[in-house]
Amino acid sequence: MPNVFQTLVSSKRVFRELRMLCFFKHENVSNRVFFLSLSFLLSLLSLLPPPRLFFFKEIYVITELMQSDLHKIIVSPQHLSADHVKVFLYQILRGLTYLMSSRILNENIYVNNLIDDMNLLQICDFGLARVEEPDENKHMTQEVVTQYYRAPELLMGARHYTQAVDVWSVGCIFGELLGRRILFQAQSPVQQLERITDLLGTPNLEDMRYACEGAVTHMLRRPSKPPALPALYTLSSHATHEAVHLLTQMLAFDPDKRLSVTEALAHPYLDEGRLRYHSCMCTCCASTNCGGRQYTHDFEPTAPHAFDDTWENELHSMSQVKDRLHKFILSHLARDRVPLCINPMSAAYKSFASSTVAHPSELPPSPHQWD
Repeated sequence: MPNVFQTLVSSKRVFRELRMLCFFKHENVSNRVFFLSLSFLLSLLSLLPPPRLFFFKEIYVITELMQSDLHKIIVSPQHLSADHVKVFLYQILRGLTYLMSSRILNENIYVNNLIDDMNLLQICDFGLARVEEPDENKHMTQEVVTQYYRAPELLMGARHYTQAVDVWSVGCIFGELLGRRILFQAQSPVQQLERITDLLGTPNLEDMRYACEGAVTHMLRRPSKPPALPALYTLSSHATHEAVHLLTQMLAFDPDKRLSVTEALAHPYLDEGRLRYHSCMCTCCASTNCGGRQYTHDFEPTAPHAFDDTWENELHSMSQVKDRLHKFILSHLARDRVPLCINPMSAAYKSFASSTVAHPSELPPSPHQWD
């Protein structure tokens, strides 16, 4: 990651992400991240120790390679059965349960950030992730979530938001799995909001209580729209009553009315996905010598404790961040990692360092200024 120390904010974000990668211990939450602008969908194998602190300007992370991501699967000609959809959705929600028990908001869950290896799905890329803010009076950044997967409260300028934004993103992915196309695709955040209200209908004032005044004014000026939820049945033959019922509850306009991850996992639509995943795919259950299956007592494990980000309050300068990050990497390597070496003159390195990420269907986080 060249030039990661350009600003104090970005350098603290890098440190936070590396600490998260070393914190995660869950098979559906990857400690993978995009570095060096690579398209490699990257368990953290090793951190290359930086040179002397004075020259500490770059970080190199050595990782394993995953086969694909959910975006490539959805747009491929590969057949996706109803069982595929259920197992994929179950794994996303299972990983999200772990993150939320850690008090972590991913804030950028979308199909390219869900990596796949033989149908084992993992949530990756925590560059925008943060710890949940319990104080509703504290403003949170709106520069989060790729546009197509942004919750309506974010599109309408909410100053504070909760884990419900990640649930919305998963709901959009669920719809994309069913229809094999982006559920809400628009050219701008305002048009994105229009696409959402085309389906869900015009929200009432109570549903918009977290929106800023400018967004509410805009919505009230628009012609009222009725809900068009029956359109979800046309996504595909897999859009059964159970599937649409779960999808509509995950896509509630009001975040307080949106299903929680725990409630979504308890929905009967996911019963078969849970059974299939734990019958042959998970590492928490074990096959017996007689050909049976010994199931775990905890199908959706949570983190043993919340992720601690209080250390960020102690960092007020670039030199402090570099010093703490340098010590963190060295202690991590000394504890349980073997440092690796890269030959910067090799052809493989030059190809590695010059690769880029570019998908025309992707849009960066794009907040709209209403005021």
